[in-house]
Amino acid sequence: MTFSQLAQNNACKITLPVEVIMTQTPTLRAAILQQIDAGMSQLIIDLHKVEYIDSSGLSVLISALKRVEKVNGEIVLLSPTAGVRSLIELTRLHQIFAIYEDETAAIDYICNELTNEQAAQ
Repeated sequence: MTFSQLAQNNACKITLPVEVIMTQTPTLRAAILQQIDAGMSQLIIDLHKVEYIDSSGLSVLISALKRVEKVNGEIVLLSPTAGVRSLIELTRLHQIFAIYEDETAAIDYICNELTNEQAAQ
């Protein structure tokens, strides 16, 4: 898993590994939640490398979403592979997560959402 800071101070892209399975989820969850607690409230979770994700992996996404919503943040998913997208749709998570195929569009959305929120405050 890698974290890449984006142009905005509280925005980053998180690239998940090839497998997101039960043996890894405690570590992944802790790392993502630590980033959120450190002020990263606008997240892009990059799924382009993920070949397999199980239910515990999906629970990491939901845990992260619940945490960022507490600080008025947002998470978008980027480039899920066909199998991962099928599972996201089967579990209806596509109804609560915005999904982008284009990284530039996802970054623009996350950074513009942040800018719009700051302007409204």
